[in-house]
Amino acid sequence: MTFQLDENSPIFLQIKEQLEDSIINGTVKPGERIPSTNEFAKHYQINPATAAKGINELVDEGILVKRRGVGMFVTEDAETILVRKRKQTFYDHYVVPLKREARKLYISQDELLEMIKREDAES
Repeated sequence: MTFQLDENSPIFLQIKEQLEDSIINGTVKPGERIPSTNEFAKHYQINPATAAKGINELVDEGILVKRRGVGMFVTEDAETILVRKRKQTFYDHYVVPLKREARKLYISQDELLEMIKREDAES
């Protein structure tokens, strides 16, 4: 599990999002052990506390579970939880503003759906 860290967002969020992406796309499976905070810290040359912050957020969300003395593992419900969370984020960040702008421009829901369908046909 290797990716490039960038300077545009906090490192702990990048680690968290990369783990989330790996779970959603099936690279990391339910029940699979993820790298420890020390492994992340050594690999990316970061403070272990930084890696722990991202991983602990995933534990708090029910994505990962700690097994004392063994490591961190992906929960069986991780993908379902993440997809639900990402759908809500998609709705909040894309659909709501899209509909708001459409109302300003007097675009009806039918016209908006037609525009979306047209984009699908052109792709």
